[in-house]
Amino acid sequence: MTPPSDAALQTLKSAAGAGGWTDDPAEIAPWLTEWRNRWQGHTPLMLTPRSTDEVARLVAICAEHRVAITPQGGDTGLVGGQIPFGEVLLSTRKLRVIRDVTPLDDAMTVEAGVTLLEAQQAAAAADRLFPLSLAAEGTATIGGVVSTNAGGTAVIRYGVMRDLVLGLEAVLPDGRIFHGLKRLRKDNTGYDLKQLLIGAEGTLGIVTAATLKLFPVMRSRATAMVGLETPAAAIELLARAKAETGGGVEAFELMRRIGMGFVLANIPDTREPLGSTPPWYVLIELVSGEPGAADAAMERLLTHAFEAGLIVDAAIAQNDTQRAAFWKVREEQSAAQKPEGGGWKHDVSVPVSRIADFLDEATTAVERFHPGARVSAFGHVGDGNIHYDVLCPPGGDLKAFLARWEAGSQIVHDIVARYDGSISAEHGLGRLKTEEARRYKSPLEIGTMQAVRAAIDPQRIMNPGILF
Repeated sequence: MTPPSDAALQTLKSAAGAGGWTDDPAEIAPWLTEWRNRWQGHTPLMLTPRSTDEVARLVAICAEHRVAITPQGGDTGLVGGQIPFGEVLLSTRKLRVIRDVTPLDDAMTVEAGVTLLEAQQAAAAADRLFPLSLAAEGTATIGGVVSTNAGGTAVIRYGVMRDLVLGLEAVLPDGRIFHGLKRLRKDNTGYDLKQLLIGAEGTLGIVTAATLKLFPVMRSRATAMVGLETPAAAIELLARAKAETGGGVEAFELMRRIGMGFVLANIPDTREPLGSTPPWYVLIELVSGEPGAADAAMERLLTHAFEAGLIVDAAIAQNDTQRAAFWKVREEQSAAQKPEGGGWKHDVSVPVSRIADFLDEATTAVERFHPGARVSAFGHVGDGNIHYDVLCPPGGDLKAFLARWEAGSQIVHDIVARYDGSISAEHGLGRLKTEEARRYKSPLEIGTMQAVRAAIDPQRIMNPGILF
């Protein structure tokens, strides 16, 4: 794409109106990098529309002048798909309206700039649950988590974002508005166009609002931290938990001891959750619609697991403060790595039955490839998603270590592929993995994706730097 002309930029500024744009580098700067500081972008103009009609008007101008656009929500993405490199940056963070909450339909409609936490709170105010939860939920926006098909900690029970969207409103690359905000569970009338937009990372249009599924509020919840010797024991414990609770497992999070050590050393107000220091930890959360039932189920599960020799230690949260403390050591796993220096980051998934094999094989291969490398593996073992991070050895040459990221990642991802897994479980491809994905996607898959994109965005003005 050629840089936008001065005439095109002036037309966009006039259409955006006062308060709807900025070209001040100081104002734009916070939105040009991501949490890991891997990319530093640049843009001639940031647009901040306040309504779907404004988004449509601005996109139509971009289409007319062939101006490329990078859409952005809360800027919490970890693969660089929201960072512009010369494109106009269009932020949806001012689309802030919660349009409706309809408990009888178990649905609510919110605009793209509403944060995930605000959506959860709006649902709770109507005695309903919106279950998607992740560490960045206070900043991540609905438009972003839809566009990246976010996962989070409750996927095992409720599914990923793709499973939680009933309808969408979006502005297509020519400026037309797709009015698809339905509250229907059943609509068998051809291609489901909203599913094309979910997980498309802003390449097929800009999500401006979503109708989301809501669920009953659970009347009891039990949270426990468990110590285990091996990931294989964790997988067996998960199977028992699902069987004994009849689907009452809401979260099942695996952590390696080294990651727990990073949290305790680098994150304030954290403490060892158990009386021992086992090689592996699992955070389990059970829920039930019956008061007290989750607590009884947790006690039965852990008693049986001890008797079977699956677990070596356990603690059940006795109040909300203890529960929050358990969750904090899980949610701070990534942040705790920053003081340890840089690393190779992997967001992968494999079948749950293969997690233990993957962890064993990948760790052996990585340690052979770079002796002294520190593997911090953690994640949503209930749905097969492991964040497999490899940190520089203590005192090692960080620059030389990061220079081996691509080769090290190929080792990990080749193992993932042999286990019929995915090199991106929930973060998307973005700028980080788009080219690498060509190694693992078939020509048929890539060609079909390219054909869909060409049909919807023939000028390729929407997020042109990502997704083939």
